Amino acid sequence: MSQTLYLKALSHHRASQFAQAEPLYQQVIAMQAKHADALHMLGVLYHQTNRSTEAVGLIEQALAIQPKNLDYLNNFGLVLRAANQPEAAIKSFQQAILLQPKDMDVQLNLANTLISLNRFEEAVSYYKRVLRIFPKKDDVRAALCHCLSTLGNQAHAIGNFAQAEACFQEAISFNQQDAALFYNLGNAQRELGKAAQAEKQYQKSIQLAPDDADAYNNLGNVQRELGHLDLAIECYTKALTINPHLYHAKVHLVHQKQHVCDWRGLNDDITEIRNWVNTIPEAQVSPFAFLAMPTTTAEEQKKCADNWVNNRYSELFAISKQLDFNASRNQSSQDKDFTRKIKIGYLSADFRLHPLAFLISELIELHDRTQFEIIGFSYGINDKTPARERLVKAFDNFHDIRSLSEIDAAKKIYTCGIDILVDLTGYTQTSRSGIAALRPAPINVNWLGFPGTMGSLTTDSARNQKPLFDYILTDSYITPADSAKYYAETLALLPHCYQPNDSKRPIGKTPTRPDCNLPDNTFVFCCFNQTFKITSEVFAIWMRLLKAKPDSVLWLLDCNRWAKQNLINEALAQGITSERLIFAPRVSIADHLARHVHADLFLDTQPYNAHTTCSDALWMGLPVLTCVGDTFAARVAGSLLSASNLNQLIASSLQDYESKALYIAENPDYLLDIKQKVLATKTDSPIFNSNIFAKSLEDTYQTIWQSHFNNKDQIQS
Repeated sequence: MSQTLYLKALSHHRASQFAQAEPLYQQVIAMQAKHADALHMLGVLYHQTNRSTEAVGLIEQALAIQPKNLDYLNNFGLVLRAANQPEAAIKSFQQAILLQPKDMDVQLNLANTLISLNRFEEAVSYYKRVLRIFPKKDDVRAALCHCLSTLGNQAHAIGNFAQAEACFQEAISFNQQDAALFYNLGNAQRELGKAAQAEKQYQKSIQLAPDDADAYNNLGNVQRELGHLDLAIECYTKALTINPHLYHAKVHLVHQKQHVCDWRGLNDDITEIRNWVNTIPEAQVSPFAFLAMPTTTAEEQKKCADNWVNNRYSELFAISKQLDFNASRNQSSQDKDFTRKIKIGYLSADFRLHPLAFLISELIELHDRTQFEIIGFSYGINDKTPARERLVKAFDNFHDIRSLSEIDAAKKIYTCGIDILVDLTGYTQTSRSGIAALRPAPINVNWLGFPGTMGSLTTDSARNQKPLFDYILTDSYITPADSAKYYAETLALLPHCYQPNDSKRPIGKTPTRPDCNLPDNTFVFCCFNQTFKITSEVFAIWMRLLKAKPDSVLWLLDCNRWAKQNLINEALAQGITSERLIFAPRVSIADHLARHVHADLFLDTQPYNAHTTCSDALWMGLPVLTCVGDTFAARVAGSLLSASNLNQLIASSLQDYESKALYIAENPDYLLDIKQKVLATKTDSPIFNSNIFAKSLEDTYQTIWQSHFNNKDQIQS
């Protein structure tokens, strides 16, 4: 009798006649309390009619009778999931799979449940199993791509770009029509230094989604890195046509226009970007591009850096709390050992043939190994040059962390027991300052690579600030006492100048003037700064100087063909023939230094001064005339000149700068006297005495380290 009723209930159920089926199931159970099928199917019916909590109890009773019933276990998982018990649902599905590993429905249900708990990596394996049996099941392919894409985005967010690349590549193998997958793959490959491959991914993304402004922006980024500045500018312009509010595209466009010396409309563009920094915190404005823009103030540069930290590094700050390296250090006895060597970790992308190498190599060699252990962490390319080899040998230990994620890189630094982590790259290209946000060392120091503050994270509703870096290494000329409020970091002042130099820098064979395309018997003004530092206002001064001194030429670095042509065009517009602009091709650093001998006066740029190029010129006996400003980048050349007792080469305004330049050019005896003073800096100036610099830097490190312990004692007391 009960079985007849059950079959009648089942017939109604299959016909979706739930109202008729339900009382029949209940009658069966009343007649036979352990009728497992009736309990199970009534549970399924309850689930279908949105009574999942009641369904759980019914199917649970059925399973108590038949614990190895595959259908029961599968449906139990479904009702548990619907009743907001996903962990229990997963266990039920897993039990079912143990009974029947080839049941694809259960595999699919388990995968879907894992997704609900953000367990994407586990879900991937089950979706793949289903697709091996049903390769054309579109919903499964879509779910798998979603998992892989999410995993890729998560990996990218924590700096594991190799894993991100692998995830997006695999996702594309299942779906080649999703523009977002190609876009995200391009992002990962760009971070891995694979610009040419990233370019192809962005182009594929644009083919699939031609109105994606972000794809055009990122394509512009890699084209810029590949040296195709004209194409990059076109991409940024296209991105802004699609989305005029794509803030970072406008910033990139302005910065690249600076690189090619296209100054049309720049003042208005920069005014707009300054307004974004001050009023739209979520606008992504690159701190490096921003500080290179004329008229930006020190206060605005700090605001820009703060915005950048909050937009880019808040997640890493949160992860740092989970990692809690500080708690682990506090449990270590070595942290309380005042007699051991202080471990200094230098973090950079530029341990290679790069201006940085010509500043710090000798310093690394000279560090006092009785007081310090010096460890290098490189996340840039290994260019296999002598410059790279020299640095690798100079460090006590050298670690290539390029392939590591931010978290793994931080763990590596922590494992090495670093006390003071010094970031030598900052927010310049290939920056990975997010590693410092994870706090693998007790003290973070910002130095040398980025000429400005690295900003702070806003930590709570009270607007409390947590600096990304504890200290910035600087000097009293670059950062006078009243400028401290414009820096998130504490100012750590070096006694002479913040910039080190290498007295062993190589110098090539001196070329002739014809070798340099320089005419004989002419006065040579020069500027070997990158073209993005040249402003229309400064260039106009240079043109007036050439007019005032007809027997002179202007010798510039040939950075790119577009800048060269734009500068020639601008000179012609101001009445200066193209022959009076001489462009120096890129050569090795040794040959570049050797040709300085043919220049008479280096004309600095403003507001972004010569930095390493100023040191190069002074090392070769070439006077550098600078115009000092109010920001870090605008005071570096002044610092070098002041430390060398060459204050007569520091102008207080552009008018003063122009007057001084003309006076020097027209008074050969005065110029000769200055050149003799500049030549003396090789032996007399502290900026070229690497031993003095190393000792002063080490004293600063000692002070910082002692202050760290004093602060800890105060907190603990």
